Amino acid sequence: MVFSTNSFARELQVKIAALDNFRHSCESHGRRLKGRRLLANVQCMSRSFSIEVAKDYFNFASAHFLIFPNGQREPLHGHNYQVSVALEGELDRAGVVLDFIAFKPMVKRICDTLDHRTLIQTESPAIKLRQRVKEIEVRYKKQKIVLPRQDVILLPLANTSTELLAEHLANQIRRQVRQQFPGSKIRYMEVGVEEARGQRGFYRGEF
Repeated sequence: MVFSTNSFARELQVKIAALDNFRHSCESHGRRLKGRRLLANVQCMSRSFSIEVAKDYFNFASAHFLIFPNGQREPLHGHNYQVSVALEGELDRAGVVLDFIAFKPMVKRICDTLDHRTLIQTESPAIKLRQRVKEIEVRYKKQKIVLPRQDVILLPLANTSTELLAEHLANQIRRQVRQQFPGSKIRYMEVGVEEARGQRGFYRGEF
């Protein structure tokens, strides 16, 4: 059998061209898929909206003490706390996550409930409480702290850390927003509580 050099070359060129076409087709298809995935991601990310409020008057001055993991109690002392609130969700018909004008007084009222009070945790196993008409008696080991009843806020917390105070405030804010803004579409919230400059605890959670 005799092979023609020209015929073999033409056949080889056809096969190479077919392989090139297949490779280009695969690459083009991959780019289209990648582009679609990227577009989908962009579309998902482009509709995320949030607001944050951190006004100077979102504050409260309170006394407290922590119970440390080793069971020791720190001395009763006070902080000038600052609060910030961030909400993430969908826009309403007005194009806002939530109305700032109505939301800010709500947060201030919640902060005011803790202002100029001594914050006592009721869920700590390290302390025992005795409530009287005009007094709150706090017992820790052999120590006894007696405080005027009107000066105390009893909080259902294991401790009065900034993190747990942030969660407490978040629960109060969540409940009141649901009552006052029943049509809002908020998904997540974050509350920060600063007890000293550069020292802050956060709570983040679903709304």
